[in-house]
Amino acid sequence: MDYYGLLNLAADLGYGLLESGAEIYRVEESIQRLLHAYGIPRADPFVIPNCIIVSFRTPQGQTLTQVRRMPSHGTDVDLIERYNDLCRRLCREIPSLEEAQSRLKDIGQTRRCYSFPVLMAAYFAVAAAFCLLFGGLFRDALCAGIGGLATGLALTALTLLHANLFFKSMLCSALSAFLALALTHLGLGSHSQLIIIGSMMALVPGLSFTNAIRDVMAGDMVAGITKIADALLTGISVALGTGFALGLARVLWGV
Repeated sequence: MDYYGLLNLAADLGYGLLESGAEIYRVEESIQRLLHAYGIPRADPFVIPNCIIVSFRTPQGQTLTQVRRMPSHGTDVDLIERYNDLCRRLCREIPSLEEAQSRLKDIGQTRRCYSFPVLMAAYFAVAAAFCLLFGGLFRDALCAGIGGLATGLALTALTLLHANLFFKSMLCSALSAFLALALTHLGLGSHSQLIIIGSMMALVPGLSFTNAIRDVMAGDMVAGITKIADALLTGISVALGTGFALGLARVLWGV
């Protein structure tokens, strides 16, 4: 058995799951299942939102450890399902390490990617739909869609500039809120509050906060508290950006 290859396989699987937005307990459990299936009776993976540590002792008594740094990432439910399914199949079939690594690489190479126009259309549709959900009129939804489109464009540009999440959320929320107030001032929208809420729903860290609570309930306190702090900071940045836009609109138009 090539235990270094097995270590790389387990670390790659955990990295793929975590990068896709999987819960901490799912990442650790998948690594443990995989190593146990390949003859490692005890494995000690330690995972937090930005780091993976995989460690185990071979039957010969040698301890192997690998550390992976995790950069900022989002959530891809399709990839989580595919990695999770691959882990279960590897544990059942126990193929060679080369074949297992090849299957793992295939998932990363065939991940579903959407074109830029489709992503921008999604930002527009989501913002408009949320505005209608909260009771806005059709023209309010149209204005919210414009704000959501502006948010998507700004997020894309700031990501290319490697801006941090706090600054991106604050700037995008300020932009979407100011657009909502401007469009209402021009008479295109009726309810600026509903337009603002709809246009910035893409910035609300609801999913990460939910995953944080799940991690805490699963006993992963370090990961859970880290994610909660991240979600709260994102919420604060959105509030600061919106407050700045409201203050600017009051100065310009007295609204």
